[in-house]
This record gives sequence, C-alpha cells and structure tokens, in this order.
Amino acid sequence: MGSRRRNPVPLVVTALVLLFLYLPIVVLIVYSFNDGRFSVRWSHASLKWYRRLLHERAIWDALRNSLLIAVGATLTSTVLGTTAALAIHRYRSRLQRVHYGLIYAPLVVPDILAGMSLLLLFVACGVRLGMGTIYLAHVSFCVSYVTMVVLARLQDFDASVLEAAHDLGANTWQATRRVLLPQLFPGIAAGALLAFTLSLDDFVITFFVSGPGSTTLPLYIYSMIRHGNPPLINALSTLLIVITFVAVWLSQRLLAKQRKDGI
Repeated sequence: MGSRRRNPVPLVVTALVLLFLYLPIVVLIVYSFNDGRFSVRWSHASLKWYRRLLHERAIWDALRNSLLIAVGATLTSTVLGTTAALAIHRYRSRLQRVHYGLIYAPLVVPDILAGMSLLLLFVACGVRLGMGTIYLAHVSFCVSYVTMVVLARLQDFDASVLEAAHDLGANTWQATRRVLLPQLFPGIAAGALLAFTLSLDDFVITFFVSGPGSTTLPLYIYSMIRHGNPPLINALSTLLIVITFVAVWLSQRLLAKQRKDGI
C-alpha cells in the first residue's frame, strides 16, 4: 500500500492564523523605517523617526514613570502574592475561602470597573492622584496574578520534603529558605514577570487613577495617537518589540543554563 497523503488543511489553517497574528507587527516594523509622514504611503527607507525618538524627552520621562511603577508594583505584589498563596494553600477555613474570593475577584472584574472604583476610593479618601495612586492600583491587580501562579506551583509541591527538613534539624526559616523557596522559585519568577508585564502595559486602570506629572508610556502613546503621529509610534513600538524579544531570549538562555547545570 502506498503512503497516505497528508491532509494540508491543518498546515494551511496554522499558516493563516500565524499570518493574522504577526503580519500587523511586521507591517509596523517595516513602516517604522518609512521617511514619509503618513504610514499608508511609502516614501523611502530612513532612520529619521528613530533619531527623532532619541530627542523626545517626554517619551523617556513616560517610560521612566512606567518602569518605576512596574518595578515597585512587581516587588510588592510578588511578596504579597507569594505569602497569600502560602496562606491559602496551607490553611483550610472559611476565612481562607473569603481570602481566595478576594484574591480571585480582580481577575474577573472588568478593568474599566476596577479603574472607576479605585478612582472613587482615592477621591473619597482625599488622596491626590499621581504616581502613588497608580502604584497602589497596579499592586491591587498584580497580587492576584502572582498568587494564582504561585498557588498553581504549590499544587505540585510535596510537603513531606519540609517535614524531612525539620526532622534533620532545620528550623522553620531554614526549611523555608533552603527547601520551600527554591522549589517555588520558577512559579515566583513567572508570577513576577507576569506582574511586571501587566503593570508596564496597563492603560485602562492607569487612565483613571493617574494625575498631573504621572503620565506612563501607554498613556503617552494614546496621546500621540490622538494627535496623529504614527511614524514615531511605529519606531517606539519596534524598539519595545526588540527589547521584549531580547528579554525573552535571555530568560530562555538562563533557564537552559540552569537545567544544564542541574540547578
């Protein structure tokens, strides 16, 4: 019997899906090198918009604000989310069920509702809108994502390893530092990376709780779109894409090195 002919439909569907997902990004990168003012008309290749981007101080100020808030929110939410996951996993009570519901709620509440609620809360408390309110708002939803990621990691954790550590003379802190945290590190790192990405990329909630002098990069890009400056946005987006791919590549290399070294 002759070999059966492979069905080309899955390959075609996969190619169309990939084309749909990545073609806009390719077009954006290509037109970031367009010298013309309007992206729909190709003039000639140039680095004009990248050179101009270097002198746009407002963009770099917005990027600095985004990074400061993202780093602060990531560190805080990683600590709070990890401890929350440990408490939910270890203790079984009605209080922990309520705790789990409070942690899970930000994952299903629409961003626009969360932003409006936080805005009303800050105004009612007399808190001045600015970098601090954005930081608190980002922590409020980043904690939920970190908790869920670490909690998923805890589902596969063997508690008998901690008992063995205690039997060998380790106290609670030593067992946590030398046994528990190394086992949970992949989940903690994944949760922190997810929190950093969500904080850096957030627009809706930030739009409601931002104030004068606290413009983040997503807010500034929205302002650029409203005032019609697509070539500069293309150049900025291309740089962000390159940075993202480099960060992912470095993280993959680091994880591969750790697996090779047996860490």
